[in-house]
Amino acid sequence: MKIESLKNERVKKWCRLKDKKERDKTNTFLVEGDHLVTEAKKKGLVLEIITTLEIKDNRIPTYIVTKEIMKKITEQVTPSNIVAVCKKNEEEFLPGPILCLDDIQDPGNLGTIIRSAVAFGFKNILLSEHTVDVYNSKVIRSTEGMLFHVNILRRNLEEFLNGIKDEYLIYGTDVKNGETVENIIFPYQFALIIGNEGNGMSENIKALCDKFLYIPMNSLCESLNAGVSASILMYEISKGKR
Repeated sequence: MKIESLKNERVKKWCRLKDKKERDKTNTFLVEGDHLVTEAKKKGLVLEIITTLEIKDNRIPTYIVTKEIMKKITEQVTPSNIVAVCKKNEEEFLPGPILCLDDIQDPGNLGTIIRSAVAFGFKNILLSEHTVDVYNSKVIRSTEGMLFHVNILRRNLEEFLNGIKDEYLIYGTDVKNGETVENIIFPYQFALIIGNEGNGMSENIKALCDKFLYIPMNSLCESLNAGVSASILMYEISKGKR
């Protein structure tokens, strides 16, 4: 089907998906570009395809639009030739370690953390209520499609940790008083908490931790980016499990 008017109701509906409230209301979101659309297709999440190209997919409703419409829909300076409307991943709590994010705000950090979680075998990522929306377009792009290969949950972090405390060891991060990963034997079920970029872990979350980890570094450097810290810790933990 071809759409050429910017005032078309379907175009207005697609544009509204740039807003988190609309994504939450409809349980859908947009992905942009060939790679991300392909990854979403693999998981059966694509509901509609929007493209400026003369293509047809008999399995998925496809809309051919003008470049002006595509520019209005997307948030990129140079719009892609293809966008997909996708349904959100279903939440599924899987056995094994859980990476918990305590109010991470930067979309790039969250995207990096998701990619690293997939790379190093963390199947569950729990986002606190005030962590940036995982379906934010900047987060989606920075995951490079790995968003579709990890289990994402959003919960009240304090309530969640209290609920699993009897079965899971909870590790926080502390640049001064923690242990190095190489000195720890991790159980099958544990939670690793990464704190906010500017403030670290909140005090109520810190109080729920059983142990703390730190990354040895040059004394000239006081701290690391949250995405980098999470990636290093997950990598070091994964080495001990091999």
